[in-house]
Amino acid sequence: MRKVISLYTRIGGLDFGFERAGFETAVAVEMDRACCASIRANRDWPVIDRDIHEVSTADILRTAGLKPGDADVLIGGPPCQPFSKSGYWSSGDAARLKDPRANTLGAYLRVLGEARPRAFLLENVPGLGFRKKSEGLQSLLDGVKAVNAAHGTNYQPNWAVLNAADFGVPQMRERLVMVASRDGRPFEFPAPTHGDRSATETPHMTTWDALGDLSEDPNEPGLEMSGKWADLLPTIPEGYNYLWHTERGGGKPLFGWRRRYWNFLLKLAKNRPSWTIQAQPGSATGPFHWRSRKLSVRELCRLQTFPDDVTPVGSRVDAQRMIGNAVPSLFAEVLALEIGQQLLGLGPIEAVPTLLPPRRQDCPMAEPIADLPTKYADLISEHEAHPGEGKGYGAVTRAA
Repeated sequence: MRKVISLYTRIGGLDFGFERAGFETAVAVEMDRACCASIRANRDWPVIDRDIHEVSTADILRTAGLKPGDADVLIGGPPCQPFSKSGYWSSGDAARLKDPRANTLGAYLRVLGEARPRAFLLENVPGLGFRKKSEGLQSLLDGVKAVNAAHGTNYQPNWAVLNAADFGVPQMRERLVMVASRDGRPFEFPAPTHGDRSATETPHMTTWDALGDLSEDPNEPGLEMSGKWADLLPTIPEGYNYLWHTERGGGKPLFGWRRRYWNFLLKLAKNRPSWTIQAQPGSATGPFHWRSRKLSVRELCRLQTFPDDVTPVGSRVDAQRMIGNAVPSLFAEVLALEIGQQLLGLGPIEAVPTLLPPRRQDCPMAEPIADLPTKYADLISEHEAHPGEGKGYGAVTRAA
């Protein structure tokens, strides 16, 4: 079986996909205690539960039972908050490479050079490659060149920003993916298999495709809404967010146009993919279930296309964080199959990915919406719309 070294494994979203494509995680490096507990509860992979900066590549190889050059693929998603879109929005123009959290890229490159796998896959936030703000991506590419110069390898990275929904995942989730082969063999990313841009395309998978067979009344505590806006969510239709209650929406003018984050009171629609699952949502941060409640842990796992035999352990907060930070496993399976075929000589891809959800034809009608509770009536007024990028309340406050 093909051997994988997994860095920044988290709960194992990437690994589950590679597993379905015929790979075996020979070692997983992950320092988060909840993630390590979940990995051990669900798989028998050898786990190094320490900070990667304190773990030598020799230790990683020894735990995996491998020597330099033996591993088939190095995989991982170094957490890079300095390059996230929210980081740009919150601080305007963060000093991204100077942020110590960017050192995770260097640790990945260190293991790449010392382990020298036949191929590598690195995934990250799309912001790593933002135009005119791509110093993180350039630093990564320069780092790969340095690895080649120091170790005699010929990694020639190809990278792209891909949306997991375009490959059958029932969730809109963009990630930057970089792939390369040790011998310089070129890699072409697969063409999208799903979309809604033309009548000839296979439609995106929907939340109903992913969740339609699950119980409508999940036996899980803590799914009820709480907080100031709990009673407002039932007044918002499926597929909408707080913008429904603006002067340009169909509800009451309770908020200014685009004065809140997009996922504020965001509700799933049965006939569309989910929006990106959040790792640390607030009480009003969606996406929420179309029945105006939080998503259950099993529902979150389904939207991330984890295998059904995977059950996170720990608290609800831990599970949400672990699942929200993961890579959709179907997305990983698609990429793993391509890496196997194009870079490792495993032969043509003959079957559809095993983690692709079934297409369900019995999608019910949208849920009815509730009347506006009287406690929100005092918010009905004329509200100023957002004036544009860089001109909102936060930008004005920083400028002052």
